[in-house]
Amino acid sequence: MKIWANTKTLDGYIDDLELTDNINLADIALLGSKPIDLSKFPKLKGIFRAGVSQDNVPEEEAKKRGVKVCYPSEKTINYIYEETAAFTCYLILKMLYKDTGTLDPWVKYDRSALSTKRLLVIGKGNIGKRVIDKTEKFMIVDTYDIRENSTDELKNKIENADCITLHIPNVPENRCFIDKPKLDWMKTGSVLINTARGTVVSEDALYESVKNNKVKAAFDVYWKEPYEGKLKAFYPHKFEMTPHIASTCREFLLGAAEDLKNFIQVL
Repeated sequence: MKIWANTKTLDGYIDDLELTDNINLADIALLGSKPIDLSKFPKLKGIFRAGVSQDNVPEEEAKKRGVKVCYPSEKTINYIYEETAAFTCYLILKMLYKDTGTLDPWVKYDRSALSTKRLLVIGKGNIGKRVIDKTEKFMIVDTYDIRENSTDELKNKIENADCITLHIPNVPENRCFIDKPKLDWMKTGSVLINTARGTVVSEDALYESVKNNKVKAAFDVYWKEPYEGKLKAFYPHKFEMTPHIASTCREFLLGAAEDLKNFIQVL
């Protein structure tokens, strides 16, 4: 079985498999977060998504063509959820403690206790609820989920948050969910964390808000990856960046590689 990939996620973990850059020869497509055009793959038998998001997987077209689609196993997915939640907490703490002082000159900045800070978790899915469980131990946690809250509640929740973290799916109705009005609602000096998808935030609106020192942000996901957009000008102080690695722990990679090999066996 020849494997074509549009992701480097499993590089070094599937060296014993046969890889190809030729889409005409590919039996399996290994997908990251980028989309795929099935019409260009004449021999394709299967699609393996190295992650949990389904927004870039053409499941209906694959079904019509008899192309099998596979996602990581439950055990592997649990590593994705847990590690993304933990990495989100890391970004929250990193941003809230970013301005604590300097070494030269030796200066300690005044700050409020972390326990007084209010975090707003938007989206209470598999990752969002884990972030809630972890962060409520050391700060005030508020939540917003369209399945539980009225849209009228969101403005007040955003206005009162010191930090907002996004855990909503990449669906059309969530495109630019965080737009100029919502960024304007945020406290001056507050922080926006995004480990979900870049497209749920308006890049232009965030750029203006960061440029004007309204908010700071930490992103692991972007509108185009690798990200070379205009917000990169504010890295690292006002716009913290990581290269879409929130879930990329060794246990996830080993699990996904094994899941791919098992998928090959049943094709």
